[in-house]
Amino acid sequence: MAESLKRKYERRVFFPFGEQERFLSRARKKLNLSWTLFAKKIKVHKRTLNDWKREAYSMPLDRVYKISKTAKIKVPKNIKIKEPFWYVYKGSKIGGKFGAIACFKKYGSYGGDPEYRKKKWREWWEREGKYKSNVISAPKSIKKPVFSEKLAEFVGIILGDGSIGKNQVSITLHSKDDKKYGEFVVSLMKNLFNAHVGIHHRKDFNATNYNISRVELIRFCTEKLGLKQGNKVKQQVDIPDWIKNNNKYSIACVKGLIDTDGCIFNHSYKVNNKEYSYKKLSFTNHSYPLRKSVFNILKYNGLNPRFVKTKEDIRLDSIIDMQKYFKIFGSHNPKHLKKIKN
Repeated sequence: MAESLKRKYERRVFFPFGEQERFLSRARKKLNLSWTLFAKKIKVHKRTLNDWKREAYSMPLDRVYKISKTAKIKVPKNIKIKEPFWYVYKGSKIGGKFGAIACFKKYGSYGGDPEYRKKKWREWWEREGKYKSNVISAPKSIKKPVFSEKLAEFVGIILGDGSIGKNQVSITLHSKDDKKYGEFVVSLMKNLFNAHVGIHHRKDFNATNYNISRVELIRFCTEKLGLKQGNKVKQQVDIPDWIKNNNKYSIACVKGLIDTDGCIFNHSYKVNNKEYSYKKLSFTNHSYPLRKSVFNILKYNGLNPRFVKTKEDIRLDSIIDMQKYFKIFGSHNPKHLKKIKN
């Protein structure tokens, strides 16, 4: 039985690291085909080809020869060819026992060829599996909060330093300067949506990503909250109407925006050799509709914002305006609160 199984399942080819991907890329370029058409040409599923490309699995010997013949390229000389189920012998040696070999000789492979099983599973999935209602494929649920000041502040944070992709909602903050504020953001997201918040530090950019990977949250953000997926600048995003039509929500949203995209800085100057210094607030954003909305909300609440020459920056200049801003809008970012006190 074992011998018949060996005849049924092909020997496997093991390339040196990186060579399998290069072999496939060379063949595809020689045939001048896309990866999808190349998969059809060699009669394998595209996912199987992707697994071979990333060298997750070894390739069957007959496929290697077929690709070589079809593309008219040579098979690398430094490959190793192993019999099917070679890992049974290897496993038995590591364990120091020969029970696995005895079972293999008597009954053949238990479970069959992994590539064959994978192929059959994919055929089933495409035919009927993906249409079935099951726990594995069903999107995880989230809590869907009603409109509130907290939800409006979350929208402001997303419009500031957030993004909505295909698979997750993400907020990116400075790892050191916004560390404490990041703790507030995590708490806010958990409280609003009752979902796990992933935290990923990116040392190369001194940044930390806070994200929730839930399809239901993406739908909620785009369909209910009025946010958009993709590049915010290209789409020239704006504050959603449900927020702009309610002043309490507008204040909370602007707070989220300025906590992420705003900064407090010292303005110093001299008059008659006497030095003066006071705080100013700057808000920068590259979406014109959003800047205009922030400007109007600040104005509506009794402040005197101004656009700087570039029109991408809104400023609050006077001491009175700064006091009004922190009294009316406030801040949840310890970095801003510390600067305004010092």
